[in-house]
Amino acid sequence: MITASIWESAISSKRLSTRQHWRNRGQLLSPGFCHSGNNILSMHTRPLLFSALFLLSVANVMARGVYQSAEDFLNEVYRGKVPKPAVVWLTGEKKEKTEAILGHPYSSLRIRYWRQGDRSAWILDEIGKDLPVTVGLVIDNGHLDTIKVLTFRESRGWEIRHAFFTDQFKDASLNGNQKLDRNIDGISGATLSVRAMKKLATLALYLDSTIKTGDVQATP
Repeated sequence: MITASIWESAISSKRLSTRQHWRNRGQLLSPGFCHSGNNILSMHTRPLLFSALFLLSVANVMARGVYQSAEDFLNEVYRGKVPKPAVVWLTGEKKEKTEAILGHPYSSLRIRYWRQGDRSAWILDEIGKDLPVTVGLVIDNGHLDTIKVLTFRESRGWEIRHAFFTDQFKDASLNGNQKLDRNIDGISGATLSVRAMKKLATLALYLDSTIKTGDVQATP
């Protein structure tokens, strides 16, 4: 038989045990402990985050640069038999239409090109966001045969170099309003680079149409 004193002692001990249980649980769920837990978690996640940011930064840096030289591009287009360059002068109507296509004057008053039969090659520059993109283009019988990014200088928008984007331009030509005869899908985060490519495609097609009139002066 349990005496009163023993019973009271047991109840008191149980109460102390219960209080300690909830006190410990409260510590586990307290803001201080959670904050400490976040710090512990951060210790493990910070290196991964820094690594991801570093790799992204390296990717952006590596995306900039010369993908192909102008010489190699022309040799590829004409299979090592590059014709002599000629030049088209941006004066009069050509100047006005060039400015209308680009939205500003071209960086030079003359543009070199290489022509063999109905096939002409152009190496043109246009500003993306802050810096020029250098693009090689080939026009074949009034249609865009090739468009290729040769040099990319921006930190963003380099995706325009890939075939999934450039293939959209294949066989493009100009409509009656001197615009591309098709819609070109953009790339998220590369809006200005996409716009530059569309302008250069339009400009190359326009300039190719003007040289057929013979209004061309060969370079020395």
